[in-house]
Amino acid sequence: MTGDGGAPLYEVSDLAALDFDPFLREALRAGPVVRIRLAHGTPGECWLAARHDIVRFVTSDPRFSRDIVGRPLPSMNRYLVPLDRAVSFVDPPDHTRVRSVVSAAFNRFGTAALRPRAQAVLDERIDAMTAAGSPADLVRHVTSPFPLHVIGDLLGIPDADRPLLSGWADSILTRAKDEAGVERARRAKDEVRAFFRELARERRDRPRRDLVSDLGAAVHNGRIEEEELLALATLMGINGWHAVRNHTSNMVYLLLTDDTLMHRLRSDPDSVPAAVEELLRWIPHKHGVGQARVATEDVEVGGSVIRRGEAVYVSYVAANWDERHYPEPHRIDIDRAGPPHLAFGYGPHHCLAPMLARMEAELLLGTLVSRLPGLRLAVDPGEVAWQKDVLIRGPVALPVTW
Repeated sequence: MTGDGGAPLYEVSDLAALDFDPFLREALRAGPVVRIRLAHGTPGECWLAARHDIVRFVTSDPRFSRDIVGRPLPSMNRYLVPLDRAVSFVDPPDHTRVRSVVSAAFNRFGTAALRPRAQAVLDERIDAMTAAGSPADLVRHVTSPFPLHVIGDLLGIPDADRPLLSGWADSILTRAKDEAGVERARRAKDEVRAFFRELARERRDRPRRDLVSDLGAAVHNGRIEEEELLALATLMGINGWHAVRNHTSNMVYLLLTDDTLMHRLRSDPDSVPAAVEELLRWIPHKHGVGQARVATEDVEVGGSVIRRGEAVYVSYVAANWDERHYPEPHRIDIDRAGPPHLAFGYGPHHCLAPMLARMEAELLLGTLVSRLPGLRLAVDPGEVAWQKDVLIRGPVALPVTW
């Protein structure tokens, strides 16, 4: 990954279907950490960690800070995606304080309590699709509305307002190509902030059993500030739909294009949880390398010294394909042994709701293979359209019949 111009430029581009990024493949071979350039932000170079052990080190070492809001850094995006005061950009102990307000809803017991309602929502969506008749778009009927209603119920978003959440997520989590795109993202961020501010005010007057009520009570009790409420509600809302919609759509696409995998789940329903874990590892779900960390002091990493103030990016996608830890990483193997995948991140800033995402994926795959044993694509796999310029990859639609 070297050339006459110094560090190579990493230009994030749309790849075909679920192809693995060749730049990240080369980064895995190049070294523990490599120097790269990004197209936006402050001109200059930064570091990229792709190997599994190095990614774990960087994301768990407190000398690498996520408190980067307002810092001039190289970036793959024209604008900073999350809101100020977002938990993604706060280091412990404040990071731990803010997450603790909602952590119980996403632990093992909280997720188990949500499961019956999630199953009912999923069954309703499949019923509606089958009633409409085949062929049908599985994304429109199932994999998009299912997580939207789950996160909507959890947060307490009224049914009529939930489509707004998906529209805001599309604007915020799409890479802006021009200033018009940047402005759309900024406008969406302002709108979603205003929405959750008003909803929190309503819940403070008339609390319910939902997370916005819990967040409002935490503000009232002095545990968090209103800006932290707005940032956390936005993070949960847009990721709770966008990420799960695309994760599960990708999983179903693989299921519909891999006869061996489909046969395994149909003949062995108990293998669904293991299949979900392997697909989380295998699917290169993110475009690019996410958000930066900044070294707060000089740190030696894999034989290179990252200087104080330098930016470091990590690729969980690349780490999940590190052949040092996952032999033949390109092969989907439900029975694979090895370390846990890093699809939900690692260290203090790991995903807020991995158990919820797992539960939704397990319900979706298990229910589809049991209720629709003849489910198959209604078009050639090459005809499936994929979203463009998104931060998390996924198909536009999945035309199916059964």
